[in-house]
Amino acid sequence: MDGKKNILTKKVVIILVKFIILGPPGTGKGTLADGLSKRLRLKHISTGDLLRTEVKNASSLGKKIENVLSKGELVSDNLIKDLLKKNLPINDFILDGYPRTLEQATDLEKINEIDYVINLQSISEIIIKRLSARRICLNCKSVYGSNILPIVRGVCDKCGGSLIRRADDSPKTIENRLITYKKQTEPLINYYKEKIINIDGNNTPEIVLGITLKELNDRGIEARA
Repeated sequence: MDGKKNILTKKVVIILVKFIILGPPGTGKGTLADGLSKRLRLKHISTGDLLRTEVKNASSLGKKIENVLSKGELVSDNLIKDLLKKNLPINDFILDGYPRTLEQATDLEKINEIDYVINLQSISEIIIKRLSARRICLNCKSVYGSNILPIVRGVCDKCGGSLIRRADDSPKTIENRLITYKKQTEPLINYYKEKIINIDGNNTPEIVLGITLKELNDRGIEARA
């Protein structure tokens, strides 16, 4: 597998690489993606952010998406595929929140072949504890939890917005989400078996980022100064 491509310039080595992050809910996929995007200078692509941007821009695709969301329906795989065709860079990105099914994985490979798949692993007890403690800012969407506490309880450090618990972060709902993940998304681990990098997600975000960077460094992908 040609997982990384080095382009030599006068003094700089540019690494062109494409990642996705897999893992059950509550393993810190978004947090890890943010950390990697900064340390490796990759573009962090979130399908949720792309959907919101298209709707906000009122593009023809955004209007189709808004029509679906206004009915309380799930955005179809075909619309997500169109979204990625329009917005996914050729190289240097980390994709968070997609794919979630084998069908989506095959769609993605037709758009852009992935180099590495980071698979965050964590036990159910820790996941339930994390998500039950998770709070999200209503305004800027910053995330807090047992490892990241706000200075003032219930108030976002960044913008002063109110912190709330998502409806789907209740213990019973979390258990159902884990069952859905096991059924729909775990088969992707076998699909990507030649590209998988397994990471212990039971640690703090800082430790998980450090472990991941070491694994990538061992494969010739170094953090950029």
